[in-house]
Amino acid sequence: MGHSDGEHEQEGDDLSADDSSWSDGVWSEDDDEVSLSFEDSGEGSGSDGESDEAAAAEESDSSEDEVAPRNTVGDVPLEWYKDEEHIGYDIDGRKIKKRDREGRIEAYLRNADDAKNWRKIYDEYNDEEIQITKDEAKIISRLLKGKTPHTNVDPYPDYVDWFEYEDKGHPLSSAPEPKRRFVPSKWEQKKVVKLVRAIRNGWIKFDKPKEERNLYLLWGDETDTADNKRHGLSYIPPPKPKLPGHEESYNPSIEYIPTQEEIDSYQLMYEEDRPKFIPKRFESLRSVPAYEKALREGFDRCLDLYLCPRTRKKRINIDPESLKPKLPSKKDLRPYPKTCYLEFKGHTSLVKSISVEITGQWLASGSCDGTIRVWEVETGRCLKVWNVGGDVRHIAWNPSPDRPILAAVVGHDLLLINAEVGSEEMQMRVKDLLKIDEMAPQDDTDDKKPAVRWMKHEKLDGITLIHQKAVSNVEWHYKGDYFTTLTKKHSHHPFRKLPGLPVAATFHPSQKMFFVATKKFVQVYDLQKAQLVKKLESGLREISSISIHPGGDNVIVGSKDGKLCWFDTDLSTRPYKTLKIHSKDITSVTFHRKYPLFASSSEDCTAYVCHGMVYSDLNQNPLIVPLEIIRGHSSSDGRGVLDCKFHPKQPWLFTAGADSVIRLYCD
Repeated sequence: MGHSDGEHEQEGDDLSADDSSWSDGVWSEDDDEVSLSFEDSGEGSGSDGESDEAAAAEESDSSEDEVAPRNTVGDVPLEWYKDEEHIGYDIDGRKIKKRDREGRIEAYLRNADDAKNWRKIYDEYNDEEIQITKDEAKIISRLLKGKTPHTNVDPYPDYVDWFEYEDKGHPLSSAPEPKRRFVPSKWEQKKVVKLVRAIRNGWIKFDKPKEERNLYLLWGDETDTADNKRHGLSYIPPPKPKLPGHEESYNPSIEYIPTQEEIDSYQLMYEEDRPKFIPKRFESLRSVPAYEKALREGFDRCLDLYLCPRTRKKRINIDPESLKPKLPSKKDLRPYPKTCYLEFKGHTSLVKSISVEITGQWLASGSCDGTIRVWEVETGRCLKVWNVGGDVRHIAWNPSPDRPILAAVVGHDLLLINAEVGSEEMQMRVKDLLKIDEMAPQDDTDDKKPAVRWMKHEKLDGITLIHQKAVSNVEWHYKGDYFTTLTKKHSHHPFRKLPGLPVAATFHPSQKMFFVATKKFVQVYDLQKAQLVKKLESGLREISSISIHPGGDNVIVGSKDGKLCWFDTDLSTRPYKTLKIHSKDITSVTFHRKYPLFASSSEDCTAYVCHGMVYSDLNQNPLIVPLEIIRGHSSSDGRGVLDCKFHPKQPWLFTAGADSVIRLYCD
């Protein structure tokens, strides 16, 4: 590609005086190992130069005159077509065949005979050669030299002063600052929200920091480090206190200041639950008084430094994620109730108790409106209504399928009535059971009064059990032959030595055992031997409800501080697990008879459904997995969900709320 000096000068005259040639720059292609010089030969400069200038004059700067690319594959990498016979597709969808590749010798001979070869560029995208014009060559030449593309641009124009400074107090405008400089930018806020959403959804991923190699002395000890070689005690930095927030301000916002009712409620809390700081509002910083506990805290600090010196403890580097238990997926634990399927409406006041018949066909409910209702589970139809004339505190269905008897705590007494469901023969048998003879009048000379008096209820054709104290709970034996009631009066032997008043009681599902729950403990009695067998320590503030697993070896206990305790009676007398799941009092806990499920209801208008699998292998601990939080009941007078019961055969859950509605939840 060599050229003579005369040819070089002729081409330089054609370009311009300052853009004589491109001899200062060199293009190189590594693939073909051919250097392209920016010099041009003078051969054919007459006719070819004139034709090029005419073609350049006809070109337009309009985008409408630009030729669309021949290849329409878009942003697809051309490496994908490396082993194909075509390089893409045209606008009609036809394949664009690749050109036959020339050898290096043929390409060199062809370029040596072509005087315009230095102005040809190979377009890899369209697989063709493009010849640039002289005007484009001039622009490229100026850009390579660091100049402006066009010669008519002055890179160093004279400075034009657009302001008049004579007799002006300020060089710029004295207009006030616009409002937009003080208001946060909405555009920036939208941009930040968009970036935050992208980070949360994982659209934007940050590079993980490179892990540094942890170098240590192989035969050394931590006691040999320079920090521990100081004379005397080594310095231990004190723990960093929590930084103050908005509530610690001397003039906080109104939402941070508690009302007088909230301040009074703090006095009813336990001391460890009370807030450490109550925000107050002052008009100015000068009105803020001195810290009232400064002297006391300073004295306590001196005692800490004098009596309780800090010591350095070695920490074990453990990944916190590895300490979390590996729980199974919820899909593997189905079925369990999660969706409201049916609502039972009819009561006009809060429903305190519900009970499901042993076959699962009927549901009984008791309310503070003075009525007891029997519902059909599948349709939600109210079958029977009894007006008992008092608040129904608790209701229980006889577990025997041949005895449809309801036991209800009405007011201070216990009422046994015929549910009037089933065949006529079954109802006649129940009526015979509920018949009692008239009791002889008691002798007034005898000072001892019976604990319970059995009276016939003429209106409902049932039996009323009159106690000396108010009855709070009733539970049937699993065979349906016995039932137990709870009163505030101290009970007889063997329950005479209870550590407090009883709160709840229930029978063992298969053995002759009896569970009595007080405010702090759960006592387990052997009914045959009439003696105490075991005493379970809950550690709760006050127990509210109890339920026994169908296997009989596990017990769950609900408390009035929102905690639920799981006891494994074969393992220990202390709770195996304590779950803090509710924010208010737990009103009821229950196990399912067939499925590994248990549930709890609370005054916070929620019911929790959990998976509780008990294994036959005594070496394997029970598996407890929270499944679903059931919401739907509304609060009334600060009360929420008052009772919950499982269906005896299906994975269904019934909940009774203070909104006088009973809900059925299914899978």
